[in-house]
Amino acid sequence: MIYAYARVSARDQNLARQFEAFAALNIDRKHIFCDHKSGKDFERTNYLRLIKKLKSGDLLVIKSIDRLGRNYQMIIDEWSRITKTIHADIRVLDMPLLDTRATPGLLVGKFISDIVLQILSFVAENERENIRARQAEGIAAAKKKGVRFGRPHKVYTPEFLQTVADFRQKKINLAQALQDSHMTVGNFYYHLHKLHDSKKNI
Repeated sequence: MIYAYARVSARDQNLARQFEAFAALNIDRKHIFCDHKSGKDFERTNYLRLIKKLKSGDLLVIKSIDRLGRNYQMIIDEWSRITKTIHADIRVLDMPLLDTRATPGLLVGKFISDIVLQILSFVAENERENIRARQAEGIAAAKKKGVRFGRPHKVYTPEFLQTVADFRQKKINLAQALQDSHMTVGNFYYHLHKLHDSKKNI
């Protein structure tokens, strides 16, 4: 049996290109499973339905490797589960080398695909490390120039500080403090504790 899987991250994204690719292979529409969900993990309703249906000898077709997921280590683990535990095959249309079916005249497809997938994983991890290094260099350079990161510290007005002092000294009640500070109960107590903590750290 031939199955196909399509995925987009958001509801407003289009699955049309993936469906067109599957239609060109005459894959039955009822055998195409799709999700509108992030590829951060495999907890996707229709993907899980598909995996339950996959059996030894079946073929799973996907348009590109990132439709399966976005984390290469997770993809490798899932790839291994499908090909080595379930004993189904996988074909990635955008990368012909990622085809686990045995091809006449060539080495076993699973062997080639496993090597290619490992290389892709290495390249992706390398790129992530490079991005993190560039970000760290950029942050360090910005800090040298005096750029400050994180949330700016709230500057309290003299009026608010007086309201807090009056409330602590029981000169005014909570209702009056909220009225004077134009805050909700939660917001007022948050800043009350923040002021208290900042005084302890001085």
